[in-house]
Amino acid sequence: MATPVISVNDVGIRFRRNNKGRRTFKDLFGSKKRRSRPNEFWALRHVSFDVHEGDAIGVVGRNGQGKSTLLKLVATVLIPDEGSIHVNAGVAPLIEITGGFVDDLTVRDNVALTAGLHGMSKKQIAEKFDNIIEFAEIEDFLDTPYKHLSSGMKVRLAFAVVTSLEEPILLVDEVLAVGDKAFRNKCYVRIEEMLAQGRTLFFVSHNERDLKRFCSRGLYLDKGALKLDAPIDEVLAAYNEDYPGL
Repeated sequence: MATPVISVNDVGIRFRRNNKGRRTFKDLFGSKKRRSRPNEFWALRHVSFDVHEGDAIGVVGRNGQGKSTLLKLVATVLIPDEGSIHVNAGVAPLIEITGGFVDDLTVRDNVALTAGLHGMSKKQIAEKFDNIIEFAEIEDFLDTPYKHLSSGMKVRLAFAVVTSLEEPILLVDEVLAVGDKAFRNKCYVRIEEMLAQGRTLFFVSHNERDLKRFCSRGLYLDKGALKLDAPIDEVLAAYNEDYPGL
């Protein structure tokens, strides 16, 4: 079997519920497998799975069950406290989608900055610039400071930039819940085009129709654990059985 593009091995990550408790030097240099302090909790623990090139995976679970945290771990935005994650291909992250843009810079400058930070060369940015702006539908706002854009315009711009990256792995976290219907339809088409190119998709959504549309496999997260890794229909059936009406 081919080498996985993502390999998650017994991963765990913990967070603090508040900032009152401070770690001691013993905590800093001690074993990562120490017990949690009273004000800490494990957002994810003992999570393991592999992802192969071309997989389209929907991540399912209630709010607060670690779905977005898992995507941030894959994107290396977060580092696990236990276990390991190996990502063997480039990642295009649609996570906290408007993050990384600078309020006082113009749209034009933000496109160059954000695309550059994601690894695009100046030549690639120049070649893709017009398509990015056209997709985002903000041709009349090129020299407008980013902070003056509407929330919808910011989302359109971020989606256009990130999906212009030529990375093999696409991480999508609830972004399609934002924006008007016409723009969502454009996003659907763009994602389907990327899947047709053989890209790998990690998709977080509470919309079952979207999950079934894009994904063939599902990961069901519950109470910080990976409860089920199975075809997306089986995962959704298990989730609905556990939490009917949600």
